[in-house]
Amino acid sequence: MFIYLNNRALLKISGNDAESFLQSQLSNDILKLDTSSIQLSAYCQHQGKILSLFWVLRQEEGFYLSFPKDVLDLIKSRLQMFVMMSDVNIENISDSYCQIGVVDETAPNAFSINKKLSVLIESKNYHSDSINYENFHWTKACIDSFLPEVVLSTSEKFVPQMLNLDIDELGVNFSKGCYPGQEVVARLHYLGSAKRRLFSFKSDQEMQVGDHLYCITSKTALARGDRYKGSGIVVSKVKYNSLFYCLATLDVDLIDHGITLNYKHGPKLERINDE
Repeated sequence: MFIYLNNRALLKISGNDAESFLQSQLSNDILKLDTSSIQLSAYCQHQGKILSLFWVLRQEEGFYLSFPKDVLDLIKSRLQMFVMMSDVNIENISDSYCQIGVVDETAPNAFSINKKLSVLIESKNYHSDSINYENFHWTKACIDSFLPEVVLSTSEKFVPQMLNLDIDELGVNFSKGCYPGQEVVARLHYLGSAKRRLFSFKSDQEMQVGDHLYCITSKTALARGDRYKGSGIVVSKVKYNSLFYCLATLDVDLIDHGITLNYKHGPKLERINDE
């Protein structure tokens, strides 16, 4: 299936210092990125919290960064702030190219995310009768693949470990040099297992990105009652075949407990077995 991804921005990073610049800004190792794959990489602030999650693509003329449109202004201005004297050009090419998600198919010139998902970068006037313009197909495939997203409402809500980006170094490389927030991210890694992780859930009730997960049996919930909403956050969600599916962070010691949305009598969430 080919799906038009109209909710994503695209920045082009070029210049003689483009590679070293991105290496100093992002959580993953740009030096390991080839020209046929997409690398997942977190762009963090100084406390290690994720501002945005990039799909990074290597091109002959530089790099492309793909991420949700609603954080475009924030990301472009922040990256520009760190260019300083480097030979780096940051260009918004969102209006010149379209991004097409490919699910369970092989496409020439597609950039692979994993075995199931890949992305085509085409000119804006590209047309094909096979393209589906319903984004929910792509969102469901990303949820099934545990591919998280960070939008404006969840920016600075997560450290990489909460989104499982440290597992198999999916989005974080612990051997590379410094980047914003690197010390915090590394410290959490070397201290041991994360207290909060990414899980998938389903419900028969509507939910929104940014909704809080509530667990009445958590110690803090017992102490604070309905005022406590801190067990986790909905990261991405989609309605699919009359049910609602989501990726959400959750305290790992609560995975076998009853989870609801926003308060103890809210919609119930059923964890999907991801093994």
